[in-house]
Parts: sequence; structure tokens; C-alpha cells
Amino acid sequence: MDYSQIITMEPGKRSGKPCIRGTRMTVGDVLEYLASGMTHAEVLHDFPNLTEQDILACLSFAADRERKVELVLA
Repeated sequence: MDYSQIITMEPGKRSGKPCIRGTRMTVGDVLEYLASGMTHAEVLHDFPNLTEQDILACLSFAADRERKVELVLA
């Protein structure tokens, strides 16, 4: 998935952390909700401004970042 149009990083917003475009919700926030056991449906219910594509973009961003870490450590 190309998350580049969904995940943005702006120096003045949430200390430059990766956020979902047009929101102050960070990728880390979404990952923490999912890791705590919330389903996609529960996240979307609690945060109606998010979409399923936003959640998938967060997961894709995290997977991409993990791959980059593996390359650096290899």
C-alpha cells in the first residue's frame, strides 16, 4: 500500500511524529489501540474521522519502517 498520501510528518504537529493526514492522530496511537486488542471496527467507531484505509496505512507504514530497521542492522 502506498501510504504517502495518508501518513504525513510535519515538524510543528505532534513533534514531527507520523500522523494520519488532516488529523493529530499518530501512527503510534493507532498501533497502540490495535495492540491493546481493539478491532478495526472499534477504532473506527471511537474515531469516526478515521477510515479503514487510514488503519491499513498505519500498518503499512509500521511494516515499512520495520523493514528499514532490519536493513540497517543487517
